[in-house]
Formats: sequence, structure tokens, C-alpha cells
Amino acid sequence: MTNMTQPDEQMRSAEAPGADEAPGPDGIVPTGVRGDLKADAPLAKLVWFKSGGKADWLFEPADLDDLVNFLGKLERETPVMALGLGSNLIIRDGGVPGVVVRLGKPFSSVEVKRDCVVECGGGAPGILVASQARDAGIAGLEFLRGIPGTVGGFVRMNGGAYGREVADILIDCDVVLPGGELVTLPVEDLDYSYRHSRLPDGAIVVAARFKGVPGDPKEIGAEMDRIAEERENSQPLRTKTGGSTFKNPEGGKAWQLVDEAGCRGLTMGGAQVSEKHTNFLINTGEATSSDIEGLGEDVRRRVAEKTGVTLEWEIKRVGRP
Repeated sequence: MTNMTQPDEQMRSAEAPGADEAPGPDGIVPTGVRGDLKADAPLAKLVWFKSGGKADWLFEPADLDDLVNFLGKLERETPVMALGLGSNLIIRDGGVPGVVVRLGKPFSSVEVKRDCVVECGGGAPGILVASQARDAGIAGLEFLRGIPGTVGGFVRMNGGAYGREVADILIDCDVVLPGGELVTLPVEDLDYSYRHSRLPDGAIVVAARFKGVPGDPKEIGAEMDRIAEERENSQPLRTKTGGSTFKNPEGGKAWQLVDEAGCRGLTMGGAQVSEKHTNFLINTGEATSSDIEGLGEDVRRRVAEKTGVTLEWEIKRVGRP
């Protein structure tokens, strides 16, 4: 059943007999859906930083058909953004235009297939994928335990950790393109590079297939435990953070450059460079997204002045300032 919290005029339009569209700031949004559709929806609670504004529209589709139908009817110029676990993301304080699509439980399945292939929904978290592979005696996917996100997110950005990345294990992925077309793309078509793919804006990864190799569940589990312990010891996991802030420059480590520039513990408003791991920014309490992004830009400036290296953001920053 559609759940809508809208301004009065939009509510009247959506609830009129037979109505299945509502006007939004960026055009017509189809409301005849089976999933959960909300207007003017707060996003801060859905992201790791716990900051930021609202989505013009937030849609949690009931299933793949619901998503395809919605995107097929959506006005083509309307911005669309997928949201997973909310890591690696700054939602700016002015909110996100268009539609934010959140893939929930219907997209979180993980199934083990023949020949060490694991098929996953776009909303499945990395730890679930790695755990299912371990239980099936499939090695090579352990590093997904160290990626704080969902399949859709780390397929899009070629997520990686501990010396491996998605490009090493991906066979292909199912993607709903802007306009509602469902296509299967082999890994070669994604043109992967470091933390980047050629997936177009607005495309939503709804499923992916990963290839591992036979392994001993005990050894796989031990490696996953090692990854978990290393993350716990080195990263500020129990704070409001977004994950690694900057990409590692070629031949170097972002955290070392940040440290060298004297930025450990640096603050702006309620945002701080982590004392534990300097490539992490944290919300110490009531930081705005402007505080967090502004601190990141200050760090980039200081690093460039000190070392001559211009750090690139790894965290995605979206929305209106």
C-alpha cells in the first residue's frame, strides 16, 4: 500500500479517484505503486553520518516489477539515486532532488549456484554475501566482509578492501536503467577502474553474480574474522562516520597524507577528522553535512599545500547545499 506524506495539494492529487501520479519539484512522479512512496522524506536516519536533508521522494519498491513499472512511468528528466546502507555518502543539508530509491528486503536475497557462483540482490549487505559464501565453501569473497555497504553500491563503485575489489569477482549484474529498461551487463561493459564504473547516473543495480573458488569453510571464516578484527582495531566503527573519505592516490595512502598535513583531530563545527584513522571523518554529535563536507575540503586544501597531492573524494556527496 502506498504510504504518502505530502503537502496538501500533492496529497489531494494522489488520493483523487483513479489518480496514479503526483506533481513534484522535478516533474510528475507516478504514485500507483505497491511499495512505499513518501514525499519530503527525511534521510538523515538512513545514512551513517546521521546528517543531511530530505528526499523530494523516497521509494522502497515492493519487488523488481514494482521498480521497473515506477521508473518506466517516471518523467525522464527526474533525477534518480539509489540508496543502500547509507555508508560512503554525504546527504547535503538542502536535501536530494527527484527520487531516492531504497532497495529493501525484497532485494536482499543471496543464493549459492553451481560452480562457486553466488547470486545476490542489489540490497544484500556485503557481510551477508561473504557469510553465505563461507557456509557453502566458496573462497574469494571474504573481502566483502570489510565493505560497509550493499551489493548495488559496491558494484557501482567497484568497492574493494584488503587487496581485492569487485572487478575481481563480478560475472555480471542486472540493472534497471532510467526509463525502466532491465538489462544484464557483463563485467566487461562496466569498464571498471579504481572506485569507478561506467554505469550511468540513475541506473540501479538490482542483482549481481559473483564467482569464487572452492575453499575450506573454516579457513574462509578465519579470514573473515581477521578482516573484522582489523577493521575494529583500525577504524572508528562505533562512531557516526561514512567510511573511507578519500581515494588512495597512486602509490600512496590517503591517511598518511592527511596525517602528514597535521589534520589528525581537526574539527569544523560538529565534524572531526578521526584520531583513530585519519581517512575517516566523524560526526561528533550534531554536525551538519555542511560541517562534514567543509572539513573534508579543508583537509584536501591542507594536504595539497603540504604535499602537492590533491586528494579525490571517495565518499559520494549528493543533493542541494
